[in-house]
Amino acid sequence: MNKGTIHVIDDEPIIRDILEQLLTGEGYTVELSASGEEALPKFEAATYDLVLLDLLMPGLGGLEVLPTIKRLRPSTAIIIITAYASVESAIEAMKIGAYDYIQKPFKHEELLLTIERALAHKTLQDENNRLKEELRQKFSFSSILGRSKVMEHVFGLIKAAAPTRSTILVQGESGTGKELVARAIHTNSNRSSFPFITVNSGALPPDLLESHLFGHVKGAFTGAVSEKQGLFEAADKGTIFFDEISTIGLETQAKLLRVMQDREFMRLGGTKTIRVDVRIIAATNVDLEDLIAQRTFRMDLYYRLNVIKIVLPPLRERREDIPMLVKHFLDVFSKENGKNIEGVNKDVLELLERHPWPGNVRELENLIERTVVFAEDKIITRDSLPDLFIAPLDSEVEESAISEAALDLKERTLAFQKRLIETALAKANGVQKTAAGLLGVKPTTLNEMIKRLDINSGNL
Repeated sequence: MNKGTIHVIDDEPIIRDILEQLLTGEGYTVELSASGEEALPKFEAATYDLVLLDLLMPGLGGLEVLPTIKRLRPSTAIIIITAYASVESAIEAMKIGAYDYIQKPFKHEELLLTIERALAHKTLQDENNRLKEELRQKFSFSSILGRSKVMEHVFGLIKAAAPTRSTILVQGESGTGKELVARAIHTNSNRSSFPFITVNSGALPPDLLESHLFGHVKGAFTGAVSEKQGLFEAADKGTIFFDEISTIGLETQAKLLRVMQDREFMRLGGTKTIRVDVRIIAATNVDLEDLIAQRTFRMDLYYRLNVIKIVLPPLRERREDIPMLVKHFLDVFSKENGKNIEGVNKDVLELLERHPWPGNVRELENLIERTVVFAEDKIITRDSLPDLFIAPLDSEVEESAISEAALDLKERTLAFQKRLIETALAKANGVQKTAAGLLGVKPTTLNEMIKRLDINSGNL
């Protein structure tokens, strides 16, 4: 069993011979070089899991060879071999990329243990880099799908905003992809190697939210039995995404404003000032200017947040993007479920394009996932769609045919949404959480829509 490939670079023939016998006996594949000049060209064509690099060699020494290896093969682990007199140079080598060093004369067991640790560390780094690359691809600009003119405008704003330090306000209905936009901005900024932390603003009461954001010292309040770091400290040099910032109370808004202005804060109950460098991206599904008029949102905080504003259109205003989104979700969920769904028929596509999508892209995504799970053929037909989805559409057509007075688009959309929600609530016996699952929206979103549309769920 090959445990890995090791390149030994040492000018002493006896050391090379000893290491070759030892390492091949342990199951490693070994490459030998007698000098830095001989070794470096090999890195142009080949990769190695680990390098044993002598520090003191005629010509190019280890400190000169090391940077070139790290440039050509960044993921290769490097262990320095050094004499006692040059330990300081070995430590310097670690500062510029070596994993560890070992002194001559070395014990075989010590060397093998150091190699095992270095390779284990390399495996973790490789996995970490792979996951980061997956995240980068998942949250790249191309992950936000759309060819409509309104989405082209959104893409332009996102690409312009990503490299800057500016605070960003993302506005759009629930399900339009506000967090996806925030992650794409973070992933394509110079903060991408630092944390991206999401704050669900409405999920916690004000006192717990402040502790969550700023941390607290021991004894700051009942139950504060130890010191706790807040999210602002955890996100230093990275990004904090406030999901639905409109739900934050006025007192917490004031503290958030101070952090944005001064880039410093104190933990709850503390006296020590903590400085941070955090970019803030905030999202809202309501018009904050309306809340300012109602005196439930601070005007000064709004202007701090509204440096760059990105408005995400609802899906009903970008219907030309639906075929692309459908294809994308079919591909994703077919792969996840081990199926080969090739597409939807014309009748289904017409239904999807006519639907008002109160839950926006998230609702479409949930519908396609459900459809793929239960699909028995390679083409999705009308029979594959849930009755809950089709019935309101059919009744709308019937009503349109017999109605003498045509409603405007906004009124018809609201009427359709109301009828769809009432149908879902009836099927869920009035349980909003169950109805939200049927509709493919968050329970909080459904609750907001019930209030807005003045639906009496108790009588259903």
